[in-house]
Amino acid sequence: MSKIKVIFDTDPGVDDAMALLFLKHSPEIELVGITTTLGNGTIATTTRNALYLVERFGIDVPVAQGPATPLVGPAGDPPHYVHGHNAIGDIELPETIARTVDPRPAHRLIIDLIRENPGEIAIVAVGRMTNLALALREAPEIAGLVKQVVIMGGAFGFHGNHGNVTPAAEANIAGDPLAADEVAGGSWPVTWVGLDVTQRTQLSTEYLEALAKDGGEAGRFIWDITRVYVAYHHAAGVENMFVHDSSAVAYLLDPTLFTTRSGAIRVITEGMAVGQTIQKPDSHRFPPGDWDNRPSHRICTEVDSERFKALYRQTILRGA
Repeated sequence: MSKIKVIFDTDPGVDDAMALLFLKHSPEIELVGITTTLGNGTIATTTRNALYLVERFGIDVPVAQGPATPLVGPAGDPPHYVHGHNAIGDIELPETIARTVDPRPAHRLIIDLIRENPGEIAIVAVGRMTNLALALREAPEIAGLVKQVVIMGGAFGFHGNHGNVTPAAEANIAGDPLAADEVAGGSWPVTWVGLDVTQRTQLSTEYLEALAKDGGEAGRFIWDITRVYVAYHHAAGVENMFVHDSSAVAYLLDPTLFTTRSGAIRVITEGMAVGQTIQKPDSHRFPPGDWDNRPSHRICTEVDSERFKALYRQTILRGA
């Protein structure tokens, strides 16, 4: 059985690092490239973290850096209180990293890899959508050449989830709403894995302790980087840790874990609801409006959390 070739578009990030290890240890996956976005840290920080992760865990793929700002507006301040000042839990990092960044900008690496592997590439995007939007602007034909795109981003109101950085917006989308709206307008097969499901799966301290005990280097690393992340959740009144970015990987590996709904998507790009994601379901009829002539994308509405957590543990332990 042929493996799924994956480009991982990411802003490492505690949960990004966990998702990268999920991809690395999945036998169904062949990582072919990593592209970085700003978000959990500055673009310099997230790119350095990506280089550190591929060097530490022996991941032999090119790492290409994205832009330092969103399509429109300033970068904003990284959420140090969530991911730590170095964005991966404030663990000790080496002073020097031997791995170097690919000379191509991130969006060009995406374009090149898709053109070289038509119909074979899946993009798992777990940060801001800037790189995807730039790739689509420069080479719109890639929309018809990509196998699928799985996004961790957005919130569509299921289970009361509308946003985590404002009452209306999820962080990745709010960080570059114009890019997200352009990606939503692309004619590629996209599944949005938003807060509707990522906040339905939570990892307890007992789960993480068992992963550290049984999961070898990766399991111990996950324990170390999640100390700051778990403390943030506790301070926010959340007993266990939400599983955001790895949810997108889980959808790629086993879509049967999720229930989905199809329809056109728009992203609010200005005003107090900037970053809000709104789907017009295919099953409903509405008067003419701004969702017309937009492609239908899937959003995840439900998740089998127990099966998902079992899959994550099984995959990390396989790597051990």
